[in-house]
Amino acid sequence: MNEQKLQEFMGRLVVDMGGAAMMASLVLGEELGLYRAMADGVAVTSDTLASRTKCNPRLVREWLSAQAASGYVEAADGKFRLPEEHALALADEDSPVYVAGGATVLSSMFLDKDKLVAAMRGDGALSWGDHHPCLFHGTERFFRPGYRAHLIDAWLPALDGVVEKLQAGAAVADIGCGYGASTIVMAKAFPKSRFFGFDFHGPSIEAARRRAAEAGVSDRVTFAVATAKNYPGEPYDLTCFFDCLHDMGDPVGAARHAGATLKPDGTVMLVEPFAGDTLAENQTPVGRLFYAASTFVCTPNSLSQEVGLGLGAQAGEARLGNVMREGGFTRFRKATQTPFNLVLEARR
Repeated sequence: MNEQKLQEFMGRLVVDMGGAAMMASLVLGEELGLYRAMADGVAVTSDTLASRTKCNPRLVREWLSAQAASGYVEAADGKFRLPEEHALALADEDSPVYVAGGATVLSSMFLDKDKLVAAMRGDGALSWGDHHPCLFHGTERFFRPGYRAHLIDAWLPALDGVVEKLQAGAAVADIGCGYGASTIVMAKAFPKSRFFGFDFHGPSIEAARRRAAEAGVSDRVTFAVATAKNYPGEPYDLTCFFDCLHDMGDPVGAARHAGATLKPDGTVMLVEPFAGDTLAENQTPVGRLFYAASTFVCTPNSLSQEVGLGLGAQAGEARLGNVMREGGFTRFRKATQTPFNLVLEARR
């Protein structure tokens, strides 16, 4: 027995358990508006914060103490302060680094634990729509800041000739659109183009239609319930898969249908979780997060569908390229990347 190795591992477990507890605390603080009430960067007492948010003062003090112990807020002289830099991540949903919404996705992993136990003892299947509803809006809130920050200014310009088509007026399909965050971002940026969002989850499509109406883009955005293998053809100048191809049971079939509904000079933009091609490359903080989420969400959803390829969220560029080539695409390249995303371009 290596006593030092044991102690180091126990220390890591304690850190991870504390992190898991803090994610629950983060969800609590976000839902109650505690972070937003501290976003001005002014130090407050727990009683003042409790009064602002109409919460129990004693519980607010305990919550703030946990936040201070984790370094989320600063504590001095009986007051607590949320630094401006932390507020960008925890309180400002328009910030490009806002990540607090992602904690809601983690909530679903705990809430759906019994379903995953059954899946792992069975055929591995758990469909997206059978998860707790917090997964759906949590996913939108986790990905939306990245779409707002990068999609128009970096990802689309990295594709050959696509921005010019969108500016002139193009037809765009957004496959697996969820609540429509990516679709709406593009529609607001390119008013001459038409956008069609498709998702097999009916409640998400209903939410997307509401979001489009609120954003004032319903005149050029259409959302419909459809799978990645049966959505109607336009044909399209651009077809997008945002963080969804790896979730599909038959991604090769989805690629074939994308090719069949694409104009001859059209483009597929594939946005996937950042990953290398081997487990060794993905043994990183981002990799462990995505592998864990893939165990609970992505891979079980794929296994619930026909073919059930089970790519997983860490498929990597090489495997994704094989999928697209098997689906009929002859040109495939990495257009750009972020710490959380691979942005890939496929053409026939």
